[in-house]
Amino acid sequence: MWSELYNSNNKPTFENVNDFVNSTLWDELCLFVESTYSILPKLEFSKCSMQKGWNIKYKKSSKSLCTLYPMDGYFIVLIVIGKKELTEADMVIPTCSPYTQNLFLETPSSYCGRWLMIEVKEKSTLEDVKKLIQLRVKPLNK
Repeated sequence: MWSELYNSNNKPTFENVNDFVNSTLWDELCLFVESTYSILPKLEFSKCSMQKGWNIKYKKSSKSLCTLYPMDGYFIVLIVIGKKELTEADMVIPTCSPYTQNLFLETPSSYCGRWLMIEVKEKSTLEDVKKLIQLRVKPLNK
């Protein structure tokens, strides 16, 4: 388990993360976020009970795009769909895979939106994640 391999006193490298996840979907998402938003990832340790341990955060200015949680052979992406994005999300979700549609419907709303913990194991889910990230912050014009 990731959190057992790397505790708060044992920071992994990005190479350690890549080796543990061992997924082309991980590589594709990281490349997408970094090239679309011209940002670099940050390794951070979280004590959060939802997914304790080292994770990768992508932020644009002060706004969080997503947080990636390494898993053995796949990864989880946390995307917070804020109140401002909910109307647009309601239009995007029907274009997503059944997995993402169900997850969105089953995730309760809170005062700050919906906190989606998306398990990325398939290409279709990765494409959904890309759409949802673009709701958070519009892509830069190239």
